[in-house]
Amino acid sequence: MSQKNRISQYLQDLIPVTFALETAEEFQVIGSGPVQFKVRVRQEIPKKELVRSTSLALGEAYMRGDIEVDRDLYEVLDLFLGNMERFRRSPHALKGILNTSLDMTKQKEEVSSHYDIGNDFYELWLDETMSYSCGYFAHTGTSLFEAQVAKVDHILEKLQLKEGMKLLDIGCGWGFLLKRAAERYGVRGVGITLSEEQYRRFSRDIKEGRLQEMLEVHKMDYRELAKCGMKFDRVVSVGMLEHVGRGNYGRFLASVDEVLRPGGLFLLHYISALKEHSGDPFIRKYIFPGGVIPSLREIISLLPDYQFYTLDVESLRMHYVRTLQCWRENFLKNREKVVEKYGEEFARMWELYLASCAATFHNGVIDLHQILVSKGVNNELGMRRVV
Repeated sequence: MSQKNRISQYLQDLIPVTFALETAEEFQVIGSGPVQFKVRVRQEIPKKELVRSTSLALGEAYMRGDIEVDRDLYEVLDLFLGNMERFRRSPHALKGILNTSLDMTKQKEEVSSHYDIGNDFYELWLDETMSYSCGYFAHTGTSLFEAQVAKVDHILEKLQLKEGMKLLDIGCGWGFLLKRAAERYGVRGVGITLSEEQYRRFSRDIKEGRLQEMLEVHKMDYRELAKCGMKFDRVVSVGMLEHVGRGNYGRFLASVDEVLRPGGLFLLHYISALKEHSGDPFIRKYIFPGGVIPSLREIISLLPDYQFYTLDVESLRMHYVRTLQCWRENFLKNREKVVEKYGEEFARMWELYLASCAATFHNGVIDLHQILVSKGVNNELGMRRVV
């Protein structure tokens, strides 16, 4: 089969709308309706790559510049990523990518590979809060900065904080949530992270803000919490569970249980899936090595084992679509700086990551959930739901 026929048949099976395909051999329209976009294939994609993984074959071709589209990348991806169940993947060939190590040292290396690219890189496209998680867009005209502040305030209100409480943030990032909690509620906060870059930045901010009496940050794995000797009234974890790995969720919850006082509240904010899945090969190889997205049901089903009572579950899926669109807008504004420091292929890889994630959230392939639980029964909490 010629490259023309192979790639056209391959894409026709995935894309449910009419599109044009241009190769070195021929130009053709695939489908019977109005053409939605054109795909230009500049370089042949080897058959073995197409058979191994749709995600990797097309993703790597885009990174190399072998594939181009004549319409906004997000808009194109949004037209067919809802059909990801049709993507081909060879479990045997992808074994090294899809297998998740639960080893502490290996997971630290995987986390570092993503978050320690450099604070200057993330500063190019995140907002001033340096929040690398889903924002909360309460109104149509809400800016990214306002959405990230609103997200943190939304979480802190759910936690029903009171002055003098101790709050633990597992996977604290660059520390905005804890700084906000100390400022607004007068709580004492502890953050843990595996990222050297995040640890240095947050440590600097604590010192410069003269917050040493209120906040502290440690480079620490969640599995070390049981030995830390600290107890907390509230625990929060935002966008960290995706790095825990299937098989370690019980261990993660047990670590929270070890440090949370009876009656305390725990809020878990994480990217979720409708069903259990080993993950996308392109994302696993290039963006989040070892990352796994838990389903909502597998986390909910574990909570009773630790006497965690579910108080509230909220989906913020569409908020993440908008968050990713804002990040991508910022990224594209600073694309030349990214290319200058990291190269064209890296820039194309990250734009593809941001655009494809926005499309998969929009199509419901992945979701974002906040789960609020209490450790044991707590009848002293306010009865109004935070919305």
